[in-house]
Amino acid sequence: MNRHDPEGAIGEAAKAYSNWGRWGEHDRLGTLNFLDEGKRRQGASLVRRGVSFSLAQSFDVNGPQKGWRRRTNPVHTMLDTGTDAALGTQGFPHGIGGADDVIAMPLQCSTQWDGLGHIFDHGRAWNGRAAEKVVTSDGDLVTGIEHMAPYVAGRGVLLDVGRVIGADGELPDGFAVTEEHLTATAEAHGVAVGRGDIVVVRTGQLARARREGWGDYAGGPAPGLSFTTAGWLHRAEIAAIATDTWGFEVRPNEFEHAFQPLHQVAIPNIGLLIGEMWDPDALAEDCAADGGYDFWLTAAPLPITGAVGSPVNPVAVK
Repeated sequence: MNRHDPEGAIGEAAKAYSNWGRWGEHDRLGTLNFLDEGKRRQGASLVRRGVSFSLAQSFDVNGPQKGWRRRTNPVHTMLDTGTDAALGTQGFPHGIGGADDVIAMPLQCSTQWDGLGHIFDHGRAWNGRAAEKVVTSDGDLVTGIEHMAPYVAGRGVLLDVGRVIGADGELPDGFAVTEEHLTATAEAHGVAVGRGDIVVVRTGQLARARREGWGDYAGGPAPGLSFTTAGWLHRAEIAAIATDTWGFEVRPNEFEHAFQPLHQVAIPNIGLLIGEMWDPDALAEDCAADGGYDFWLTAAPLPITGAVGSPVNPVAVK
């Protein structure tokens, strides 16, 4: 890998690991095609104790966003309150009152999925489509994330790389997680990763941010997947992957003068669904305690028509 030639490395990986045409010219799901009915039955069979864990961060003004590309933290506003009801100003009969609220936020400001229309490679979107014909001011006209809403539920696998590879359960910022790290972690957990799995990678960065403050969590240095994992992401035939970091891949990126090169291969070329800013910490503690690192996972995006990303509350059940 020539660190001075990101475009060459991206082009080589895009050609080697492309899934264009694999599921037909009209495909809208990418690697979610690997998550079939059999894989969902397998995932459902993993529920033993019935304990559940939310893998979502909070959606509030205390989140990590600092305004990069107009990404802000959620703003929650009440439209009707208990005070309105108590004062009798709502105009309802027989003493009934209620509360209503509204939230304004970028769709990728907290725990979220990157949809297939989120990243382009040299003007091409997923499956080789022209980017300008896929995503316009009206939204993603072809691969809007609403098409994925029924399908993101199945076997989840936690790879707690922070616990296995890192010191004190955390990887330092700038640590590049390689295929070897992922494989060693899976072996340490006694779990296999394969076709149709939803993989959750814990680096420990979120735990550190909670302890020390957000700092540059949103967009700054972070542990994450190495660009060299593109081959593993393709060969493993996983349905989706998510991390506890802002950007999924290692930051600073491994090339000079580059920005998120693994995204450029994984989303428009592999067709991979990527989750960011997930919170696997409580789940990781339970997995370490009982030794089981696979579980039923449901993580449906909101069916927002034409959206290129979506907030999500992933729920793991063991």
